[in-house]
Amino acid sequence: MLTFYFHPTPNPIKAALLLEELQVPYELVAVDTLKGQQHAPAFLSINPNGKVPALVDDGVRVFDSHAILLYLAEKHGKFLPDSSAERAEMLAWLMFVASGLSPFSGQAAHFLHYAPEVLPYARNRYVKEVARHYRVLDERLAMSPYLAGNAYTIADMALWGWGISAGYIFGEQGLRDYPHVRRVLDEISARPAAIRAQALKEKLVLKTDFDEEARRAMFPQNV
Repeated sequence: MLTFYFHPTPNPIKAALLLEELQVPYELVAVDTLKGQQHAPAFLSINPNGKVPALVDDGVRVFDSHAILLYLAEKHGKFLPDSSAERAEMLAWLMFVASGLSPFSGQAAHFLHYAPEVLPYARNRYVKEVARHYRVLDERLAMSPYLAGNAYTIADMALWGWGISAGYIFGEQGLRDYPHVRRVLDEISARPAAIRAQALKEKLVLKTDFDEEARRAMFPQNV
């Protein structure tokens, strides 16, 4: 049995989407990050970095959302391109999201919503880098139906994870300036698997107040 450790935030939702696309059975285990459950010794034995998502597949542990995407896609032989050229594109865009869009989006969200003081330089730096990454993605998707080419792959799932939360960074305008990105995200969001992945949060009872307990749990190095 596959056990999936989850909190309904951008990186875990990528892995949830793939699990639902594959329609493999799994046990959903909530990790309430605002309560600090990601720092519990039992969870750290699965992911020593103390972050979600993570999974255990018949004794095999995998952590980091993009490692999970690759592991499951390769194990089941789905959502990977057939040609070596498109596989190279898929890997490049998957890593572009992993090393660029994801961390810059996380830092932008932090300085916009969670930092204890307003730091204009940090806000400007990270929001503009997020915008630059979306411009690069939009230019790619203006030329190609999906990031890797003609097929929907785990690279698109990785983009979807953060893209559906872009309004948290850009406000009401969301992805209005990136119509090709929005086209792909809207298409993915309409898929039954994405609807099921989004609905996972309704199955969980999680802390929602961002109080001092949550601040210590999320940013222990800063308190």
